[in-house]
Amino acid sequence: MDKHYLTPLFAPESIVVFAGQADAPDSLTPRARALHRALGAQPYTGTLRFLDIRTSSGTLADLARTGADLAIIALPPADMPGALEIAGRMNCRSALVMSSGLSADDAARLHKIARREGIFLLGPNGLGLQRPPLQLNASAAGPLARPGSLALVSQSGALTASILDWAGNNGVGFSSVVSLGPHASVDAAQVLDFLANDRATQSIVVYLEGISSARRFMSALRSAANAKPVVVLKAGRQPAGNEAAQTHSGAIVGSDDVFDAALRRAGAVRVRSFVQLFSAAKCLASRYRPVGRRLAIVTNGGGPGVLAADWVNEIGLALGKLSPDSASALQQQLPEQASLADLIDLSEEATAAHYKLAIEAAGQDRQIDGVLTIYSPKEGVDPAEVARALAEVRRAMGKPLLSCWMGDAAVVAGRGILNDAAIPTFRTPEAAVGAFGNIAAFYQNQQLLQQTPPPLSTLAKPDIEGARLVIENVLAERRTVLTEMESKTLLSAFHIPVTQTILARNANEAMMIATQLGFPVALKIDSPDISHKSDVEGVALNLPNAAGVRDAYTGMMQAVTRLRPQARINGITVQTMARARRGREVCVGLVTDEPFGPVIAFGAGGTMIELINDRAMELPPLNQFLARHLIERARVAKTLGEWRGAPAVNRDALEQVLLRVSEMVCELPQLREMDINPIIVDESGAVAVDARIVIDHAPQTASGANTYSHLAILPYPARYEQVWPLRGGGEYTVRPIHPDDAQMLKEMMQHLSPESRYFRFVSSMVELPPAMLARFTLIDYDREMALVAVFKASQAGPGGNATATERIVGVSRYITNPDQSSCEFSLVVTDDFSGKGLGSRLMLSIMDVAREKGLAEIQGLVLTQNAAMLKLMKSLGYTVKPYAEDPDFRLVTHAL
Repeated sequence: MDKHYLTPLFAPESIVVFAGQADAPDSLTPRARALHRALGAQPYTGTLRFLDIRTSSGTLADLARTGADLAIIALPPADMPGALEIAGRMNCRSALVMSSGLSADDAARLHKIARREGIFLLGPNGLGLQRPPLQLNASAAGPLARPGSLALVSQSGALTASILDWAGNNGVGFSSVVSLGPHASVDAAQVLDFLANDRATQSIVVYLEGISSARRFMSALRSAANAKPVVVLKAGRQPAGNEAAQTHSGAIVGSDDVFDAALRRAGAVRVRSFVQLFSAAKCLASRYRPVGRRLAIVTNGGGPGVLAADWVNEIGLALGKLSPDSASALQQQLPEQASLADLIDLSEEATAAHYKLAIEAAGQDRQIDGVLTIYSPKEGVDPAEVARALAEVRRAMGKPLLSCWMGDAAVVAGRGILNDAAIPTFRTPEAAVGAFGNIAAFYQNQQLLQQTPPPLSTLAKPDIEGARLVIENVLAERRTVLTEMESKTLLSAFHIPVTQTILARNANEAMMIATQLGFPVALKIDSPDISHKSDVEGVALNLPNAAGVRDAYTGMMQAVTRLRPQARINGITVQTMARARRGREVCVGLVTDEPFGPVIAFGAGGTMIELINDRAMELPPLNQFLARHLIERARVAKTLGEWRGAPAVNRDALEQVLLRVSEMVCELPQLREMDINPIIVDESGAVAVDARIVIDHAPQTASGANTYSHLAILPYPARYEQVWPLRGGGEYTVRPIHPDDAQMLKEMMQHLSPESRYFRFVSSMVELPPAMLARFTLIDYDREMALVAVFKASQAGPGGNATATERIVGVSRYITNPDQSSCEFSLVVTDDFSGKGLGSRLMLSIMDVAREKGLAEIQGLVLTQNAAMLKLMKSLGYTVKPYAEDPDFRLVTHAL
């Protein structure tokens, strides 16, 4: 049960092929001819059988007894459903349909058959798959790629074939190549899920044209990017504009920007061109793991080095410079003309030995994260010899080493040596710097990936019920746009500061309200039909006295009536003017994307918001780290410090507004668009001056509880946290695991006895490998759950003061099975806490979570010799029976 459910598809031990007769090529489809060539050219390491769909039922009965992992079908469209049904009767667990041009209806028919037969179906309309380490070429994408550690997942057959052709000439090998055409059954999310756990795969390149489920895609992408670098190229960018948008934020945020935000949050890296994808593939194939963005440039020519340095600044990297000690030691061994001030410019007299010394110095310097070596052809210097020097240094170097051999005919041999040494080489400095930027971005995005905020922050609890009542009343009136008064009421329910606002229905009321509030005041038209008040002369600011208020009220009503005669007008609001003299105007917005759902936007505010077009975005939920990162990505962030004589703004107050908006988005699924514009922020705090909110009915969920199904990233499920008494005294906390638990989980492993480790992992390993540790602590709470038992112990600290230290003393976990109705569990408790009731509590708690998720059954494998675990399972009402596939285990199950 430890095998991934797609193992029969991607690592089959036995294959049956329905592709017609090779000796009758005229009767074969083009894909079938390509498949016969591919399978014939490379001997597959497993069992391979060719069958005819007219196979007798007796033969099928014999084959069904042995079964097959994978059925490959490359037949005319009319014969495909029959072949797939035969594969089901043969107990095939997966199938690959190689076809082109099948309609959506034909594809849906195949999907229905596959679901009925319990088959995982790859296709139709794709080129197939390659698994070079297994010598399996079940594709129409040309010859089998050379083995390597890079996986390619592509929704374009033409691009798949192009990348494979390019890889053959650039020394890039693959662990997997998967072509996903339109109407695919097994989708990109499922393939990513397999590759995340595939030991042969060290990095992944993805070409996307679209996704079907944002939640599943984000879940799989986060899991994969947590384990290994993932680079994504997405086609079909949509323009940043939505004519139907009713707020500023909706008008200036395009879905391509949202996709950017989603990839960043998932820890993946996005490239924007075919060339960049190739560049990233080169770096990933070399298994580079950067730890920062400081790139040192070693060159024998000032011009190319300056071009590279310019591009370093252009894309937000930092120029890596040698420390004074390193520079001083290296300078003595270089030509007199060499300069180490910024670039490591070795001068035109540089030899292979000089390059080697410089790269070694940069490789050992802690101020440098990666090295780009640029070579320009020079008289008397052999480019191949310099390339061999790089290849020698590369073997002992722990940092990314990239190269740019400029020129053409003179450097061909050198490029070949670099390719053989797995050193990424580029023809231009800009391409090389961009490639390093991609792998540096992966490291930066990993910090975003590790964030798992709860839906509510640690700030004062909001009035969620009050906010919901406002929304319900608006929807009951068959409206979707809230007035400014209603919008500000919603903000106030979540403790977002707003200017005091009172509605006046005539000029006399406006004068009295203004006098009570205190001058100066602002007047704004209040209408559910007017989105942008300034466009209809519906705003008047800094009114100093009652007469000014009266005149402004009368003039505003006349102007709005003239410009928007059909608009419903509730009156005019009177507001206190925000008194921040040197405050900055910012905007916090919300847009709802298809398919990623709600997205929070931040940028410059005011009346020229569309013209300025300053927007940074983040998927909810947010925590303080994510809120701070969101602010820093906007251009307006440069004005938030001391700026033109104004003191720095209160960043904490601005971050709190973003956290409050995140709470609104999580708890109010009816929100569709929102503008809080402007928010005036200064050294004393932040206040929302105007707001507009668009709502709609919440999407229907299967469960009555708030499952946050409207979010692409499920929040940390803090609601499962509970404190329990410990048998024998004391107490412990049971709560969902999060990424910060990695160190405690590692220490727990060390507290387990060899027997306990073997019972849990069926292995003698002493500690969890980093990849497994990351996999166990950063989980998708939607499809799996891990509950940890945390015990807080007091220890004597310095000066006799007691300090509390936490340790994980037990973990229960479940992972949803592919059938989406059952799950598999695991349980471990440290030996020193055995017999204190933790095992029972952890199992009961994890069963409660699985039950709430709507799962029908929980199951697990227990070693036959693990008597204590089997006794616990029986006491909890589990059914214990033999496990047919392995007599050393017992299968334990419990209906939920």
